[in-house]
Amino acid sequence: MIKYFNRQTNSYEIEQVAGDKYLQWTYSSPIGMKILELIIKKKIFSSMYGWFCESKLSRSKIQKFIDEFNISEDEFSNPKSDFKNFNNFFTRKLVQEARPINYNKDILISPGDGRLLAYENIDINKLIQVKGLTYNLIDLIQNKKLAKHYSNGTCIILRLCPTDYHRFHFIDDGVCDEIHSIEGSYYSVNPIALEKIPKLFCENKREYTILYSKNFGDIIYIDVGATCVGSIIQTYTPFNPIKKGEEKGYFKFGGSTIILFFEKNKIKIDSDIIEHTKKGFETKVHMGEKIGLKS
Repeated sequence: MIKYFNRQTNSYEIEQVAGDKYLQWTYSSPIGMKILELIIKKKIFSSMYGWFCESKLSRSKIQKFIDEFNISEDEFSNPKSDFKNFNNFFTRKLVQEARPINYNKDILISPGDGRLLAYENIDINKLIQVKGLTYNLIDLIQNKKLAKHYSNGTCIILRLCPTDYHRFHFIDDGVCDEIHSIEGSYYSVNPIALEKIPKLFCENKREYTILYSKNFGDIIYIDVGATCVGSIIQTYTPFNPIKKGEEKGYFKFGGSTIILFFEKNKIKIDSDIIEHTKKGFETKVHMGEKIGLKS
């Protein structure tokens, strides 16, 4: 059972997990863990499932998914009849009104939909995965010189569930450099898996870039893949000027994670998000929503 805080309802809610029984069995049983290590965490498994989600055969999943998880079709920028396969639906664009963006230059927005954790004054050698499990920034980005710049800074972790909007966006005006890709495994990023796999984010396939932002300093922007994520697709052009709210890319099918690192004294995260993080709960947010301020 995964409990999170919903800002819109001002209450704690229980997450409806896609594939809950499968996740519980895989990450909690001896046989499941063996199959995980032998097959499920491998790239070929996620690639094969990605192939299925690109095929016409997967169209039959669309309506079932919409009904089961109560997804609003009013937000779709295109009618569902336009979707040729499940990934077309999964990576759907939304109408602009569905995700209004706060363009105030002093306001920090969420880069996507998901459940958010935030940590201030971080120790880059002991970043929190879950209570009792930590990892370090040097292993995550494999760049010791760069990692040192973020000591005592701020880290936010946005977990995207399969039911979420899966395009991610820029949080400020600026320039973004090229992608640095790090190969890895394809573990789930669900809290069920985070409690079982040490240094999971450092194990998974990931891509990072530096966003040289106009108002919030130089930000490490990390996109983490997961089980059944066919691909991480980047849609921006490196070194071209970008605007707050513009699309950076999207994940094909699967739950995924975005991790942002900010330098010391650049931002101040909203107190409710910090408070719930300290209590061990994620906060549900939407792309474009205010999550903090410029320091």
